[in-house]
Amino acid sequence: MTKNAFVAVVTGGSSGVGRATASYFAASGYDVAIIARGEQGVAEATEDLKRYGGRVLGICADVADPQQVNNAAQRVEEELGPMAVWVNCAMTTVLAPVEDISFDEFRRVTEVTYLGAVNGTRSALRYMQLRDSGTIVQVGSALAWRSIPLQSAYCGAKAAIRAFTDSLRCELLHQKSGVRVSMVQLPAINTTQFNWARNKFHHRMQPIEPIYQPEVAAKAIY
Repeated sequence: MTKNAFVAVVTGGSSGVGRATASYFAASGYDVAIIARGEQGVAEATEDLKRYGGRVLGICADVADPQQVNNAAQRVEEELGPMAVWVNCAMTTVLAPVEDISFDEFRRVTEVTYLGAVNGTRSALRYMQLRDSGTIVQVGSALAWRSIPLQSAYCGAKAAIRAFTDSLRCELLHQKSGVRVSMVQLPAINTTQFNWARNKFHHRMQPIEPIYQPEVAAKAIY
């Protein structure tokens, strides 16, 4: 496979919006790296992305661990080349009232959803700032602006990403940096999130309509 001009990295790229986003970049001519924790999901997504003809790198890593994310970024730079785009899409959540969510659950949602975005952003910046070029996209949510009940940990994490990104954007503007950062706020999306997210209710939950397909989000992120 030939080397393409651009490299895109997508965390949480093994399923849902992340996988749709990785596919959109691959179909648009990018070499793509996906970072996710589950080995099977990474393997399946990597194999699927190869059909677009570009180079694909699948990396198993926990975005909550900054060293694992740094190591993943280094692998991308060494094996695919300079990263042009980094998309932070990894997330997790717990569906429950505040009093039924344990401290460890709050911490895990925060570490993956919020600190995972911080870790990914910092790892990308290490390389992009040296080249004074690159784009970082945070995959946000309408819940970053309007919180809802039973998703307190997730709403808090998404709001934190928004505040972090606004602060970073100001710093980059002050530095007259060529690195760009943005956040795409998503509506309700039809993904497998509600199949695997920890749900402490007896009934299956689903997003409030209207519900959009992951490809709609992927196009906006791209």
